[in-house]
Amino acid sequence: MAWNLKHLTGGTIILRNKDFIILYRGKDFLPHGVKQSVIKQEARVDAQQVQEEEARLTVIDSLQMFTDLPSEETSAGTFREYLDFQLNHVQETTENNLGMVELEAEKHRLEKELKDQERRLSILMKKIERSNEALAKLHSSWNPSEQSADKELLTEEERMVFRKIGLKMDEHVLLGRRGIFDGVIEEIHQHWKHKEIVKVITKQNQAYQITYTSMLLEVETGGMLIATQKLTNSHAIILYRGKNYRRPTKSSPSNLLSKREALRRSVEVQRRGSMKYYVWERQKSIEDLQWRLVS
Repeated sequence: MAWNLKHLTGGTIILRNKDFIILYRGKDFLPHGVKQSVIKQEARVDAQQVQEEEARLTVIDSLQMFTDLPSEETSAGTFREYLDFQLNHVQETTENNLGMVELEAEKHRLEKELKDQERRLSILMKKIERSNEALAKLHSSWNPSEQSADKELLTEEERMVFRKIGLKMDEHVLLGRRGIFDGVIEEIHQHWKHKEIVKVITKQNQAYQITYTSMLLEVETGGMLIATQKLTNSHAIILYRGKNYRRPTKSSPSNLLSKREALRRSVEVQRRGSMKYYVWERQKSIEDLQWRLVS
């Protein structure tokens, strides 16, 4: 039944089981009325071409009778010449035109994509400029202290003892994404109120970042840096308050950023780093597109 339906309707079998049969009419399907009109038009054109060919042959025969022209048949101006021309030239020309059209379309697409990448790159550069301005504004309110020239001296034995005590301590000051701000210094002084050693935990991994953080803590707190120790997933900075330590009247320094400003700085630095990475990607894409356009 499915086979008969397929040949009677001219459709395509999509699904066949014991319950139903699904047929697809196809992309070239035409309604019956339209199909009959197309068939009639094609038949009329073919009949007209045959009549024109018969009329041409009749005229040629009559001319040969009166002017003694050679009886060789020529295809000039005939429908046969048109078909030969279509077969020999039009197909080749069409293929060449299609190739040129595809090439121009690909070139237009690459040019459009290049303009889009350049526009996105300019937007990113403007965002980075605004981010730099915001960071500069935050850093303008941050005035690090100067290191005191009069520092206490510790022997190696004392440093080893303080280092062991600091590493065994359970209490610590944790440096988060905000980094060093006024609240961190205040918390360190709260620890020094009861103990001489404070352990600061930082999640930073780069050596230069850890060195800068430890030196900044030493300057801002007025203490002494004992050691920096690598832990399992972090680093510990051990600070000693000193023998002549005096608790400052204002434990929260005014020359550092506040907690809110430190968070804004951290977010802005992370945002700027991400944008710089995307700028690098955009520049790489632009260079690749320019190379493809040239080649």
